Amino acid sequence: MSALTQDTPGAVAPPADGAAGNGLARYLVVRFLLIIPTVFILVSLVFFLMRATGDPISAALGDRLTPDQLQAKLHQAGYDRPLLAQYLDYLTSLATGDFGRTVTDNEPVTHVLGTYGAATVELAFYALVVALVVGVPLGMVAASCRDRAPDAVLRLFAVLTYATPVFFVGLLLKLVFAIQLGWLPASGRASTDVQLFLQNQTSTTGLYLVDALRSGDPAALADVLEHAVLPGLALGLLVAGVLLRLVRTNLIGTLSAGYVEAARSRGVAPFRLVTRHATRPALIPVVTVLGLQVAGLLGGAVLTETTFEWKGLGYELAHYLTVRDFPAVQGIVALFAVVVAVTNFLVDVVAALIDPRVRY
Repeated sequence: MSALTQDTPGAVAPPADGAAGNGLARYLVVRFLLIIPTVFILVSLVFFLMRATGDPISAALGDRLTPDQLQAKLHQAGYDRPLLAQYLDYLTSLATGDFGRTVTDNEPVTHVLGTYGAATVELAFYALVVALVVGVPLGMVAASCRDRAPDAVLRLFAVLTYATPVFFVGLLLKLVFAIQLGWLPASGRASTDVQLFLQNQTSTTGLYLVDALRSGDPAALADVLEHAVLPGLALGLLVAGVLLRLVRTNLIGTLSAGYVEAARSRGVAPFRLVTRHATRPALIPVVTVLGLQVAGLLGGAVLTETTFEWKGLGYELAHYLTVRDFPAVQGIVALFAVVVAVTNFLVDVVAALIDPRVRY
């Protein structure tokens, strides 16, 4: 646990630099080691919940095979073995980096992760950009206009963006900007010709934005960005509402701090008070919240990618859940768990380094 040092009579003096450094290192080591149980619990829950729905072979081929043929398929895949034996084998394979092969198309799960993971990373990047560009400035405006009409409107906007299902926002954006107005593409990561152009480039990354920049083709870059606008907005607004409320609350607190009042008494302009004196301390908690929102982004990516036919891991996860493809679902969820756990650890590191008041 951490505590903030306070300049109050009788307060305990902060530890020496060496003690603080050791405490920080110990805290970060503990936080890093917590990644292991976090991932273990999540992949275990997914393993047992998936098996509670039945086996994928019966679901996919049960009506086309005789009982003997079905039993032979189940035995070949190992689904007729005791559940505990399957679970131990799964953990052993996972520890060695073997995610198995998909049941429906017999592809290595690692190939699925590598092929579609870049698309989900790119979508999450667009969403974070939208969240920061929309949430932080609007939160500053709401705090500056506290309890006035702009503040009320922005608070309502924040609640609506957070409470409205992401698939509904996506469908609404498609209806207005793609179908009725025809300003933006309705689906996909890029036009067919641009996709072929990018995939034929040497040493592609799978990130269309990066590959388009490396190609030096302005038309390809414009096409990629046009396809990213609606999915990025649909997913990014979900987080923007959270950031707006958080920035507003923290900024209101820092605007009443002593050093800000002192600057105000010296005649500092209100705009400068907000942007130069109060904003930086108010943004420190935003770093932590962004890490926590990674899980929400990955969850929202499933619905967003399905809505916009954005061929990423979320899109594939929805497909594999439908056909109950155990290895594919388990592999994708395991990757999501690792990403969330590692991101939260990195956020803890950044928060500890940028906030000098924290002592461990």
